[in-house]
Parts: sequence; C-alpha cells; structure tokens
Amino acid sequence: MRLLMDSFWRALAYCLYPRVIALSVLPLVLMVGAVFALAYLFWDGAVQAVTQWLQAWELVNLVLNWLDGAGLGALRSVFAPLIVLVMATPLIVVSSLLFVALFMTPAMVDLVARRRFPTLEPKKGASWWRGVAWSLGSTALALLAIIVSMPFWLIPPLLMVLPPLIWGWLSYRVFAFDTLAEHASTQERTNLMQKHRYSLLAIGVVTGYLGAAPSLLWASGAMFIAMAPLLVPLAIWIYTLVFVFASLWFAHFLLAALTEMRQAQQHAAPSTLSPLFPNPTATPRREVVDVSAKEVL
Repeated sequence: MRLLMDSFWRALAYCLYPRVIALSVLPLVLMVGAVFALAYLFWDGAVQAVTQWLQAWELVNLVLNWLDGAGLGALRSVFAPLIVLVMATPLIVVSSLLFVALFMTPAMVDLVARRRFPTLEPKKGASWWRGVAWSLGSTALALLAIIVSMPFWLIPPLLMVLPPLIWGWLSYRVFAFDTLAEHASTQERTNLMQKHRYSLLAIGVVTGYLGAAPSLLWASGAMFIAMAPLLVPLAIWIYTLVFVFASLWFAHFLLAALTEMRQAQQHAAPSTLSPLFPNPTATPRREVVDVSAKEVL
C-alpha cells in the first residue's frame, strides 16, 4: 500500500510537467484526426445500417411506438446514433491506450528513471517487437472480452463493472510490460508482475473507472448526442490524460519495486556464501604453528 500510494501522488505531480503535457498533444491530435476522418467516411452509413437493424426487431418497434404515444417521438432519432457511439467507444478507448503506449510510455519511463532512479541499470529484457506483439495480443483479448460481454452491458449493475474491469486488465498488461521492457530482465519482469499482480490490477481498474467517465455522456440524453462533434474530441482528450496518468503510475510503481527487489537481492547475496569464505575476495586463512627447534630435534 505504501508503494501504491507513493507512486499515485508522484504520477499526479508528473502530469503537470511541461514535457509530459507536450508529449500528450501528439496522441490527441492523431486520435481526433482519425476519428473525424472515419466519421466523415462511415457515420451516415453506420447510422442507416443500425436504423434498419432496429426496425427489424418487433420489440424495438413496440418501444418506439410507445414513445411516440407518450409524446417522446423525438427520441426515436437518437437510438441509432447512440448505438453507433456506444459501439465505437471501445475502439476509441483501445486506440487511445495504444497511442499513449506507443508514443508516450517509453519517454515517460525514461523521464521517471532519470529523475528518480539514475543508477538503475537497464537490462533490456524485451525488444521493441516483443512489446508490440504483447500489446496487440492483449488488445485482441480485450476486444474479444468486450464483444462477448456486450449483451450483459444492458444490465445496469454490470455496465458499471464489466467495462472498467476490461480496460483495467488491458492497461495492466500493456503499461506494466512496456515499463519493464527496458530496465528489467525477463526473469525480473516475470517476478515483479507475479508478486505485484493485484496492486498492478488495482491501478488498472482505477484507470478503467476514470476512463469510463466520458462514456456516461452518451447515456445522459439526446442533447449530448447532438453535441457529439464537440464532445468526442473532449472525450478523447480525457481518455488520453487518463492513460498518460496510468502510464506514469505504472512507471513510478514498477521502477521503485524493481529498485527495491535488486537492493534486497544484493543484501541477501553474502548470506548464500559458505561460512568458511565470508569474503569472496579473501583467501583461506592458514594456521601458523610455532614449532621450536627442540621439538624438531
């Protein structure tokens, strides 16, 4: 808990660094540009396809007719755009996480290492392509979990539990690996991720709940759907800041844990030596026997 809270406050402070703020601009610009380009190309077609899909469901038609009878017919035009936004949100979240991991995490880990742990030896336990493969594999599993769990999102209590857990697990997998790829050996990375598994997952779940906040906008009413062109960039900015904070939190936590583990190993090393040779550089002591000339004769 001490390490968890210490790294939390340090991550918050580092979010105010000019370099961190400047680095966050690139993922934000790339994400906003990509979202608007995709919306320009596919938004109308996606809304039309969802509208036709909804019209094919008798139960949905009963609900829409009931809304018309209750004087809420204006909400009919909201359902299809709302569903498109809900379906696009997981892709936006995952893309924001990957952009931050790709463009920011290595620089932020280097910043934390230089300022707090200048003597920490980089052991380069994972190459760049292994990090990319790990991130893509974890992302594929997270997207599969989202697809499988989406029907349960219609149950209000599960809607507040399942998405943050999925985002948290994905954040834990991606940011923990990227943080330790440069400075820890393969064995050290495995040991740390096993030893601090629950703490790292807790960091990820907190990040997941923070990242779920923008998604509540789409469930708040038709006004927010109409303001989507303005709110989507705001949501992307919030996602970016959340994942920047998460990356710094993982960096502070894991680099401190790695330093403590190496120090503990150094202190424990002398006790593993043989008692006859307490100092590895010393030679065995020879007993000197004083033999008098009389005894020799």
